[in-house]
Amino acid sequence: MVKGFDVVKNPQDVSFYAGLLLSSYAICQAITIMYWGPLSDRIGRRPTLLMGLTGDLATFVLFGLSKSYKWAIITRSLNGFFAGNSAVVKSVVAEIADDTNRPRMMALLPLMWNIGAVAGAAVGGLLADPANQYPSIFGRFDILRTYPYLLPCLVGSLTTTFGLVVGLFKLKETLVIEPAVPDVVTQETGIATEATPLVSTAPQQNGEPLPAQSMLSLLTPTSKFVMATNVLMCLAIAMGDQIYPIFAASAPADGGLGFSTRDIGISLSVSSVAVLYLQLVAYPKLVQKYGTLTCCQMGLKIMTPFFFAMPFLSLLSSSIERIIAGKTFMRLPMPTDWMSFVGFEYCMLWILLIGLLLVRITGNVLAFTSLNLLVSNIAPSKAMLGTMNSMQQLGTTGMWTAGPLISGTLWSWSIKHSLPFPFNSHLVWVLCSCFMAISWRISLKLPSSVNVFASGQTRG
Repeated sequence: MVKGFDVVKNPQDVSFYAGLLLSSYAICQAITIMYWGPLSDRIGRRPTLLMGLTGDLATFVLFGLSKSYKWAIITRSLNGFFAGNSAVVKSVVAEIADDTNRPRMMALLPLMWNIGAVAGAAVGGLLADPANQYPSIFGRFDILRTYPYLLPCLVGSLTTTFGLVVGLFKLKETLVIEPAVPDVVTQETGIATEATPLVSTAPQQNGEPLPAQSMLSLLTPTSKFVMATNVLMCLAIAMGDQIYPIFAASAPADGGLGFSTRDIGISLSVSSVAVLYLQLVAYPKLVQKYGTLTCCQMGLKIMTPFFFAMPFLSLLSSSIERIIAGKTFMRLPMPTDWMSFVGFEYCMLWILLIGLLLVRITGNVLAFTSLNLLVSNIAPSKAMLGTMNSMQQLGTTGMWTAGPLISGTLWSWSIKHSLPFPFNSHLVWVLCSCFMAISWRISLKLPSSVNVFASGQTRG
């Protein structure tokens, strides 16, 4: 998409502008997290969520009408503004859950995120520029030639429309307002809002303001280790998610795979199927057998070699490109049919790629889901759940802002300079691997007590 905008003069700068485009969304989302939470405290969760869905629907379609980089930045930023109320969803889940089902309920949030992220990327790759990808079907629609990225946005907006309809007719208000103590978070109600630490009124418990030391007491060594683990993991994932489509679409000479948007979409669609099994079937069994902390550490550990190994796939793409160009024809071990040799290497490329992506999504499910549960477990009381979740959400969003900018800038720099490993096209992937390894090392400092609720959280 970014390649088609006139702002890109050098193809090697695509990753920088793509990273800036992605970060514009995350920046606006991070800023408005502090707005949507207090608003939901005043007018309720339901209207706040419906406002966000309506704005998201409109701005997403407008993004599909992008014909210039400036328009794409503006509409993507507006989309991030309305996405800031995603933190309200955690409050809704906390309000409808109790201590007996909270872990399972909270595990649904990363499941929805993983499905949406992977399936959305796959749909975008398969349906981008449909008039050229599928001329026999969409070639006759002038609007799709004028706006080549409108169709995936329209298809994606169907899920938002569905959510809006369900919210209008089925979603009930979950906010319980106590007249005598407005904006109170109590252990009796079990309500924990994302807005709790962000409003000007001091947080309260059992109708009484919490002392300042109660807020500072959240910054225990254990909570610091959990938050640091989360931040570094999210930074690595954000950088990897941003760079993968750029890496896959780049020429083998630049350290990429030379894939089309359709190829990228197909590679990501496999993960969308795998995440359903991993999240719904495998993860609950693994947590029951090994515990939340061990699953988190397993996820971080297996993602470390994934990031390191990923750029080496470019060697296969380069080999295929050289064979097709006829440069290595005479050195083939089987001179009878050189195309069959190309087919073998191409199949190996796809097998290795899908295998690595499955390793990545497995690690993501294990680590990301477990960290959500660990954050809930270390909260000293239900009254502090909102505060802990807000701290995690702010750190996560911050990394989704920084990650694309860092990876996009470093990718552009690395392919412009002919430097040796690891400062070549491997640089971003090596950094992701290092961040993930550090995250894993920090998680080893966590005590086994984080596997269960803190003593102050009654099970009801």
